Amino acid sequence: MDLKVDIARCSAELDRLAQFSDVPAPAVQRIVFTETDLAARAYLVGLFEEAGLKVRHDTVGNIFARWEGTDPTLPPVATGSHTDAIPYSGKYDGTVGVLGGLEAIRTLQRAMRAAGFTPAVPRRSIELVMFTSEEPTRFAYGCLGSRLLSGQLPPDAAAKLTDADGQNLDNVRQSAGFTGPLADVKLQPGHYSAFAELHIEQGPLLERANLDIGAVTAIAAPAALRVRYTGPGGHAGGVMMADRRDPLLAASRLALEVDAAARESGSPDTVGTVGVLDVHPRAVNSIPRDVLLEIDVRDIDGPRRDRVLERIKQKAKQFGDELGVPTTIEMINADPPATSDPAIVAAIEQSCVDAKLTHQRMVSRAYHDSLFMSLVCPIAMIFIPCRDGMSHRPEEYSSPAAIRAGIEVLARTLYQLAQ
Repeated sequence: MDLKVDIARCSAELDRLAQFSDVPAPAVQRIVFTETDLAARAYLVGLFEEAGLKVRHDTVGNIFARWEGTDPTLPPVATGSHTDAIPYSGKYDGTVGVLGGLEAIRTLQRAMRAAGFTPAVPRRSIELVMFTSEEPTRFAYGCLGSRLLSGQLPPDAAAKLTDADGQNLDNVRQSAGFTGPLADVKLQPGHYSAFAELHIEQGPLLERANLDIGAVTAIAAPAALRVRYTGPGGHAGGVMMADRRDPLLAASRLALEVDAAARESGSPDTVGTVGVLDVHPRAVNSIPRDVLLEIDVRDIDGPRRDRVLERIKQKAKQFGDELGVPTTIEMINADPPATSDPAIVAAIEQSCVDAKLTHQRMVSRAYHDSLFMSLVCPIAMIFIPCRDGMSHRPEEYSSPAAIRAGIEVLARTLYQLAQ
């Protein structure tokens, strides 16, 4: 088939979606279940229905738009991503996977009609999924919708998640019109035959190598750790140095240890970050008496990541003991990494060859809804380059040519998997 991607239309839709924002352009901000988010959802549903897709949503607001195949009894092929956006971010993260997924379906619809297919639909249905709250902005849980779909987040625990205003998820989602038991969200393994997600790389490797496409072979999983050091505090002038037990010193040593532990793991795929360092009472003339760190460690290899975590926990306790400050250590989460299905990766690579696009295999160090969809069905991801590898900021940019290439590869991949 001759595939003609309407990149002008898709680019215009990306621009329009970016206008649903709580902050001025070029920044984008869409927080789940706010009026802005709900307006953006209504816009998307209109596009899905215009394309002839059957639309439904579940009780946490995941949206499903299905192009019915000739054999609806077969598990569908799925694609999709998210459209919520963290504060002051860009307009391509997640949205390329949703609107690009829509354009991939429209491209196949046009191509199959032009080629004279009767009927002009694939054998398996193709379903586009817009996941609720991939970003942890409001309820402090990333991939909220796909966690519930995969059964990784118990419904009762999800219902009790609260935002900064003390509103729980159950009340907020019902006020937004998504009613019914959260237990109904979970999908059974095998619900889909395959899932392929299109996404900007959020890194610089494709651009540096001047390549069109990344075929993602594995997704690193995050583990988050919270460490708190406490001390007696005191006046900065009144407490002699020999008498001090300063929790910030332990926290500072631990921050350096996180960096060292990741660098010395033996693999460049291990990364460690201290993303939160809160100091109380935060006064220039007061010795800190409560210091909180939140630490993120990721790797595509679960046991290697866990060894790094164990080293950090041991050192956290050691530094506290050496400085005489009480230490508490809490694991926030530790998700399993995901490995892409070889058959889907092969379909992506064949699609690149057919489209005459350059490509390479690579891993994703950021995590995505695909990580949790891997517990439901075989998955893989398609990466496209983004300028300077920037993401989660207003300067985030992927060119129309790069997006067009990603859509064509996605369309060809979906066709292979659906036929």
